[in-house]
Amino acid sequence: MRATAFCIALFACVLCLTTFTGCARRDVLVIGMDATYPPFEFKDPQGKVSGISVAIGDEIGKTLGKTVEYRNMGFDGLIPALQSGQIDLIISSLTASPERRKSIDFSDPYVKTGLSILVAKDSSVKSSEDLRAPGRKLAVRLATTGEQWCRTELPNAQKISLDTDAACVLEVVNGTVDAWVYDQVSVMNYHAQHPSRTRALLAPLREESWAVGVKQGREDLKTKVNETIARMKKEGVFAKLADQYLAKERDLMKAQGLPFVFE
Repeated sequence: MRATAFCIALFACVLCLTTFTGCARRDVLVIGMDATYPPFEFKDPQGKVSGISVAIGDEIGKTLGKTVEYRNMGFDGLIPALQSGQIDLIISSLTASPERRKSIDFSDPYVKTGLSILVAKDSSVKSSEDLRAPGRKLAVRLATTGEQWCRTELPNAQKISLDTDAACVLEVVNGTVDAWVYDQVSVMNYHAQHPSRTRALLAPLREESWAVGVKQGREDLKTKVNETIARMKKEGVFAKLADQYLAKERDLMKAQGLPFVFE
């Protein structure tokens, strides 16, 4: 009898603890990102994740009335983490590509950009067509749409697969590859860091949109994310974020007659 009573009490305690934990978790929105992509997601000098993506996540947290927890992880691990329930959303400069839509859902877009080319200074590459010449060597970052484009459009080019932006940039800077295909903002930033060793070809190879990644079936959450993005546009929040983080890039794109990412 005592053993039975003890088991019942123990079960009740576990149930209460589980219920409490579940409630606590329901009050927290867990957002995954790869914080190696300034100014959208990066670590500040104190080691805290920061940037435009964090500002978006904080606004979504306000809409939901939840505390936001950010989990920094490798880019290629974000979608599996979302699918398995380890995170609730992905906000990590994630292109809403047809291939990714097979495994996850996306919010309305908040950035419109395009794939462009970071070229070694002494490379003969002047346009995307030059990438099709025999013997071209390209750096590609794993699990990105730039890699997918290169493998589809440039099947005969030699490709060096790398898992960080820094490694791809280094290959271009050292002249060991002709080019790296990546998004416009990154290409502008990395060219600015290495103006004497690189060139930026910003005309888009393909237009893309970035959106918040949502687990399939979470229509309720996706609706709230879309409400937040619409509110941020209406209230001019993205314009303020551009002033804070992307003023130089905005001016450069407009000077070249290219639409800015938040337009």
